[in-house]
Amino acid sequence: MEDKSRRGLLTKGAVAAVAATGAAMLGKGSEAQAQPRLEKRSPYPPNPNGTRPMFSRAVAYGNMLFLSGVGAHYFGTIEEHTKTVLDELSKNLNDAGSSLQKCLKVSVFLNDLGDYNAMNAVYRSYDWGPIPPVRTTTAPAGGIPGNSLVEIDVIAYI
Repeated sequence: MEDKSRRGLLTKGAVAAVAATGAAMLGKGSEAQAQPRLEKRSPYPPNPNGTRPMFSRAVAYGNMLFLSGVGAHYFGTIEEHTKTVLDELSKNLNDAGSSLQKCLKVSVFLNDLGDYNAMNAVYRSYDWGPIPPVRTTTAPAGGIPGNSLVEIDVIAYI
């Protein structure tokens, strides 16, 4: 005898839904096969001399782009260092298919927190688009490696 009650119909529907979910999770459903596979990759060509770097200049995952920190390793003012760093970051973003306007998160590391206003004056002069990225600014104890007055890294999208 077939169960035509509401409970019987719900139970049969639930069993079918669980079976469909299991098939999709195992790659048997068309939805699971249509999902793109995400993997970590470099948007830049490998080193021409074949050496393996200690860290990547940039790593992409899906349409997300993570750029390493850039510093200015020469004697100069905080304004000069900030301009050099932002110009280099802009170039690296463009080389990877992104831009300053596509930045989502910016981390600024200052050698001296007293340089905050002068760094901001240069930072504001760049076009971050209609919705600027979120930003964290800090002055790490011990300073910036390579005697840079500022180091900046970004997370953007491609």
